[in-house]
Amino acid sequence: MNERAETLQRWIARQHDLSLGDCRLEQVADDASFRHYYRLRLPDGTPRVLMDAPPEHENSQSFVDIARDWRAAGLPVPRLYAVDLEAGFVEIEDLGDDVMHQHLDTAAETSVWFERALQLLERVQRQAPSVALPTYDSDLLARELDLFPEWCLTRLLEIPAPPNWPALRETLIDNALAQPRIAVHRDFDAMNLMVRDDALWLIDFQDAVRGPLTYDLVSLLRGRYRLWSRERMDAFIDTFHQRAQADGRLPAESDATTFLRQVEAMGVQRSLKVLGIFCRLALRDAKPRYMERLPHFLAHLQQGLTALPAQGDFLAWVETTFTPALCRELDRRGIAHSLKERAS
Repeated sequence: MNERAETLQRWIARQHDLSLGDCRLEQVADDASFRHYYRLRLPDGTPRVLMDAPPEHENSQSFVDIARDWRAAGLPVPRLYAVDLEAGFVEIEDLGDDVMHQHLDTAAETSVWFERALQLLERVQRQAPSVALPTYDSDLLARELDLFPEWCLTRLLEIPAPPNWPALRETLIDNALAQPRIAVHRDFDAMNLMVRDDALWLIDFQDAVRGPLTYDLVSLLRGRYRLWSRERMDAFIDTFHQRAQADGRLPAESDATTFLRQVEAMGVQRSLKVLGIFCRLALRDAKPRYMERLPHFLAHLQQGLTALPAQGDFLAWVETTFTPALCRELDRRGIAHSLKERAS
């Protein structure tokens, strides 16, 4: 056990007036940040999760505030039992180990769970307080998009951005800012939806913002675990559009074709951001496993651009320049992929 874990163990022992011998920690998860998670079983068998978020690297105030606000609003988020922001420790309700992405083995299961996830997303958008959340403004959108040329193009592939990159960047920012603004989880993904008692629970919501209506929708539909056909994407988007009109999240005059393009443009923004983030995680944070996920999000990017005829030039650059360069780099690193067909 490292020094940080020992400090956490002493902290939780004080919270429950227990001996260190009664506070055995089992590491259960890490994530893309500096946070670590441990499971503790209290003497009566009750499980708890302990979050260790070193304050020099992570600000847990937003996690604590959102957890309390969203739980008070009736949303399924874990209860907090003890909080020490100065130390970076939080004692959290244990939701177990069953995650939505573990239920996607068959087409039937996948359809059922994605429908449940979309229903939960609708609840979040209707019920989650958003006034106190940071705004997903043009500066934040720009910083996210700039991760792609900085980390993916310059640092990984050593190729320049195409001449039409500034225009695409501005178009994607304008698209996001033009949408209705609600609470945005920002990583509403099958990996961040826990299953307990056959229902979905939210985790990893500390980066939530007040932002565009379509962001969490594309976070789910163009996430890590599924590449949907055009027909299935259209069906999901159309259902979401109709329900959002019915409950007032979208105006009644919202046009289905315009909304589809807003969704796909938001998906392009997120795919570019994720490609940049995964390259940064691999190159800066020494987490090379994220390099293996680049082809999946490249496919998402291509699907989104294909649905936006105005971005045909950028799609052509992706197919003739970016994809072959990424293919060569993955080959050099010995990472299996299926990009050669696309690069030919």
